[in-house]
Amino acid sequence: MIEHDDALYLYTDGACLGNPGPGGWAYVLVAPGGTVEDSGGEGETTNNQMELLSAVEGLGATALGADIVVVTDSEYLKNGMTRWTRGWQRNGWRTATGAPVKNQELWQALLQLVGRRTVRWEWVKGHAELERGGDEFNHRCDALARAAARQAASSAPAKPPAARRRGARRSR
Repeated sequence: MIEHDDALYLYTDGACLGNPGPGGWAYVLVAPGGTVEDSGGEGETTNNQMELLSAVEGLGATALGADIVVVTDSEYLKNGMTRWTRGWQRNGWRTATGAPVKNQELWQALLQLVGRRTVRWEWVKGHAELERGGDEFNHRCDALARAAARQAASSAPAKPPAARRRGARRSR
């Protein structure tokens, strides 16, 4: 469990039912005066996109100039923001192998939001039991993201049978 000080603590999480598939994002913003939660989903997305979108939505809900600690169980999100984005920018949004960076628009949105706030990034082990050092807000955020993914799945148009079969083969 993370000890909270006077900073805002933004817990983020994404979930996907299949990858790609229906997905959900969520955040829990912990402030000295209480918490704020939000979530949403998309009918066809990836888990990484939902992880990034949770941070975009959460940071967008904070004031310019705020001091924020983003807490995530996504190494993709944390490493991207603390280690990879500078190199991608230098390389014209190309990876070290020369491939285009996936989810570039979301990374750029995050960089814009972070540039107007003081942000620190912390990683927590996802879904760890509370008795073993797990974090209640990480659990809450996960539950919200999974619920949003289920909601997106129930409202998404059905795929034709051939598309379902192709998707099933890819996921093996």
